[in-house]
Amino acid sequence: MHKPQLMGILNVTPDSCFDQGRFFEPSAAISRGIQIWKEGADILDIGGESTRPGAQPVPEKEELSRVIPIIKALKYEISIPISIDTMKAKVAEAAIEAGATFINDVSGFRDCEMRRVAAETQHPICVMHMRGNPQTMQNDPHYSQCIVTTLIAWFKERIDLLLQSGIQEKHIYLDPGIGFGKTVDDNVKIVQNLQRFKQLGFPILIGLSRKSFLGKIINKTTPDLLPVTLAVNTLALKAGVDMIRVHDVMEHRDLIQMMEFLK
Repeated sequence: MHKPQLMGILNVTPDSCFDQGRFFEPSAAISRGIQIWKEGADILDIGGESTRPGAQPVPEKEELSRVIPIIKALKYEISIPISIDTMKAKVAEAAIEAGATFINDVSGFRDCEMRRVAAETQHPICVMHMRGNPQTMQNDPHYSQCIVTTLIAWFKERIDLLLQSGIQEKHIYLDPGIGFGKTVDDNVKIVQNLQRFKQLGFPILIGLSRKSFLGKIINKTTPDLLPVTLAVNTLALKAGVDMIRVHDVMEHRDLIQMMEFLK
């Protein structure tokens, strides 16, 4: 079995759920990026627009001003691949020009311009499922079929669209979108059925770090969700997930190291 990859989160936003704007200032963001690298991340995911439930869109110019200077600074400071977490094609394109080599689009590459950028650059991409948008995704989310069946059908359609757009199969990662328009029960079913997503034949990326559904299950708030995040990510890794996206890099590096040793 291959070694799973660890994606460290760097939110350059004033309103992220967990970081609460701690890394919004450029100097703080650069320091945190270096720290994530030192703690053992395999890839650094930089985002300049919050996608928490209810978050308002950020103008393109503002998002560019948040992330591009950080990417440019960090590519000379650390030897780690950089991912751009964005729904905007121009931001993705500028980020790649600045040094990013991975596109993480939580809107699932709905925008044809985003698909064009992915096809032209031929960098790895992550296509994630989200119901609606961050403003509407948690407004009474429900699906006519089982969430796992719904997502598998959606991924098959999306993969066909990406391939038709000129994106190579080997560059595609799939993310079922924990918390993006799903109920607590939906999120639990996704975690319990990760092996079914693996059967699609593509690498799976999962992002459940300190998500609110975990807190609802054990009645705790975001600052207290590290232990349960580690527990559920352990289950994800045992199911064969290829990449986990986390806030707490050092603790998850230890987790992966121990699981590799025991394997």
